[in-house]
Amino acid sequence: MANDVIYNKVSIIEKCIDRINEEYLGNPDNLENFTKQDSIILNIQRASEAAIDLAMHIISENSLGIPQNSRDGFEILYKNEFIDLKLCTKLKAMVGFRNIAVHDYQEINIEIIEKIIDKHIYDIKEFSKVCLKLIK
Repeated sequence: MANDVIYNKVSIIEKCIDRINEEYLGNPDNLENFTKQDSIILNIQRASEAAIDLAMHIISENSLGIPQNSRDGFEILYKNEFIDLKLCTKLKAMVGFRNIAVHDYQEINIEIIEKIIDKHIYDIKEFSKVCLKLIK
């Protein structure tokens, strides 16, 4: 049953990344289209949420403690050697973007979205691969 959670969340991450790539198409001009932009942001948010859920699941299944917030989940995984510091830092930054997107803390900068798509969205995919290795 616990493996189903991991497979499900990894599947969500993969679908979200595929959807982001379908809308973005490697073309920053697509971020000027508000419909595409909304779809991309929503899928970044969904992928981030799935990664957070994966972190919380691993922490719970391994009795690693009680995270105080989403970022803390990745910190706990790092401290328990499930992920390295570099990935931990990247995933915590993604939580920051997710918080901005979900809670409208500030207007989302298109250049930041472009940077996430081009350089950071695959950090979540890397994390999902780490999670899959835990069940194999």
